[in-house]
Amino acid sequence: MSSAPPTPSAPPAPRLPLAGVLRLGRPSEIWFKPALSVVAAIAPPAFTLLALGRLDLVMYAMAGSLCALYAHNRPYAARARVLAWVVLGMLGGVAVALVSASLTGSAVVLVTVGALLAAAQKVLCDATRVGPPGNVVLTFVSSASLFAPQTLAQVPGHLTLAAATGTWAWLVCMAPALVRPHGPERRATAAALKAAAAYADTGGTGEGHARARAAGYAAVQAAWQSLPATSAPSRTRRALERLVVRAEVALAAPTESDAGRLRTWAGSLRGTGPVPEAGLPHAATDELLGLDEARPLWARLGPLTPLATRTALGCALAGYASLALGIGRPYWALVTAASLYQANIALTWSRAVQRVVGNAGGVLVFLAVVPLAHLGPPALLLCCLAFSFGAEVLISRNYWLGSVCVTPMALLITEFAGYQEAGTLMTERVVDTVVGALVGFVAAVAVTNRRAGDRVERALTTADRAREQAARLLAEPDPGATALESARRGLATALSDLRATADAAAGEWWQRALPQERVVLVEQSGHRTLAATARRQGLLPDRDPATETEDARP
Repeated sequence: MSSAPPTPSAPPAPRLPLAGVLRLGRPSEIWFKPALSVVAAIAPPAFTLLALGRLDLVMYAMAGSLCALYAHNRPYAARARVLAWVVLGMLGGVAVALVSASLTGSAVVLVTVGALLAAAQKVLCDATRVGPPGNVVLTFVSSASLFAPQTLAQVPGHLTLAAATGTWAWLVCMAPALVRPHGPERRATAAALKAAAAYADTGGTGEGHARARAAGYAAVQAAWQSLPATSAPSRTRRALERLVVRAEVALAAPTESDAGRLRTWAGSLRGTGPVPEAGLPHAATDELLGLDEARPLWARLGPLTPLATRTALGCALAGYASLALGIGRPYWALVTAASLYQANIALTWSRAVQRVVGNAGGVLVFLAVVPLAHLGPPALLLCCLAFSFGAEVLISRNYWLGSVCVTPMALLITEFAGYQEAGTLMTERVVDTVVGALVGFVAAVAVTNRRAGDRVERALTTADRAREQAARLLAEPDPGATALESARRGLATALSDLRATADAAAGEWWQRALPQERVVLVEQSGHRTLAATARRQGLLPDRDPATETEDARP
């Protein structure tokens, strides 16, 4: 094995930082897509129901319409599949909720059902990597449905309405394919090129190089996932693949890459113009480009067991606590708890702070806008549409900022069946938010995730083996273009997974010390081997053979 013996570092003392938790970041490059899509998905069904005098049914219509928030980063073939599963998942959760609500009036039972649904939604969304907004919207829809007055006879009609609006949301999200069929792939490739250029600017050793490299590999992996293998790729597809290879090579050898050229290529991917040719040798453009070796779903569910337990326990206890305090909408506390759970304790804490701050600000916004919303049903709908748009505009900058819009929207949705006293709504929302955040975080701390260290060890072993495989091929006089490309891609993926796994484990509490030094050594030797492999493929300028062999060694 090439790695040094593990040198466990002392486990860090538990910290709950506040610095940076509320700091605003750059908005997502595609913020306008979910923002416009959700408005287009909500408005026609909602105003149709308004014209029919059935504003009380808007909640069920919005259940399907909110599916328009998903999969905007996916290529259209994959987007069609993902959105179909999201709509089906939404319908399944709503069906369980509505049937439960019609069969029992016990709030304790309903909270229990909601907590189990939230855990299932969290695990499935994480395992399938569905992407933002993840399980939160599905949990919000199903939890709200649990506490809506319901009879069994009404369930089929409400589900039909949700299915119809879900279908409309699917059409809204697929419509851009008619204008720019390769838009998602072009954006993902441009993001990979920009991230690689940012790392090249550091020279591989400058300030922030480790973070820039991790972000670069994450962007490259996302680009490859947007370019799944096909039997007959188009010319545009082939050109995009070559550009992703260029980004990958820049991450392996930042000092030998032209950051300006990478950014120029990224800029040329805007619009619908021709994709620039990267000029790769034939060896780097053959069969394996776009290969996506995703693990089967069942293999991804196992490691998520602690997360599922946290979610079920935290949501249930938050709902029970809300009931004990006499709050009429315990699902608000349940949804708050469900929204907290991230990859580790540190990130969960950050999300808890963001949720509380955002909801508190949102309650104040609701107080300011409620006189306008109460001017009439059209004004109420227009306010909901404005907040749904604003939430997607702001949430990519920081979760708390998006919550400032989500909170008044959720409060206004409760008024579709009739106006309510604003002070009561605001008080209940604040109390449920605080209860959900506190109880949910305590549950996260109580349910330890001792598997995090095991996953780091497995990731180290995988990266070591991938490096050794690439080094063996480099030592051969004629390793074969396909074998060398496969080894380079496998090593790049293994190193990216190792960094993500180590970062996630570093924010987890109550576990054995992590082999941080070994992680660094494996990463260093792996990136040297990546550079040597890219050079052997003709992707970098030739160097002295002795130096190339030395680079491949640990």
